[in-house]
Amino acid sequence: MAQIELIDIHKQYVVGNSTVTALSKTSLTIDKGDFVSIVGHSGSGKTTLISIIGGILKPSSGKVLFEGSDIGSFDDESASAYRNQKIGFMFQFASLLPILSARDNVLIADLFSKHRQADAESKAQTLLQMMGIGDKVNSYPAQLSGGQQRRVAIARALLNNPKVILADEPTGDLDEETEAEIMTLFKELNEKHQVTIILITHSQDLASQARTRYRMAKQNLIKL
Repeated sequence: MAQIELIDIHKQYVVGNSTVTALSKTSLTIDKGDFVSIVGHSGSGKTTLISIIGGILKPSSGKVLFEGSDIGSFDDESASAYRNQKIGFMFQFASLLPILSARDNVLIADLFSKHRQADAESKAQTLLQMMGIGDKVNSYPAQLSGGQQRRVAIARALLNNPKVILADEPTGDLDEETEAEIMTLFKELNEKHQVTIILITHSQDLASQARTRYRMAKQNLIKL
């Protein structure tokens, strides 16, 4: 059984008096433990696609199945649990709260969970250590470099043991060296921990490092 399956996804937005089509009859199958990249120009529908996979947006029509369950049939509580427990989100900016330490920024993921973890604090510290910033647990975002902030965001995304990481341009504002370090972390998570990675990027170089590659064009996916 596929871990994620999109079936004839169609998504439209109403903008003023116009209707804009972001996705048109898009289908996609992703197996557990795959590393998938989706490349495409700005406005091609990439972010809409992973927002639908993550349950943030609902498609205008079509289905999204996660391990065989239609996430469109989830009630509010089940949908929240899906986003919190099954999916780890990473976006272009780390979006850390400036008044919280690195450790407390990671712990936010547990605060919004219905099933609180008794060992969440020690787990947060372990994850930051795994990210190579174990000595920064008490540092605030302003005291961290861009790459270090991104590592905190990755640790936060991993706190609830997600099965899938959705990464939308996660290295967009980083230098080449830090970008390479973040990609190495993604590969380790994928290969050693079997976390499924779905990477959205405009970079052909980054996209080429994934196991399965797609290009978004004309509101649809083309496998490369």
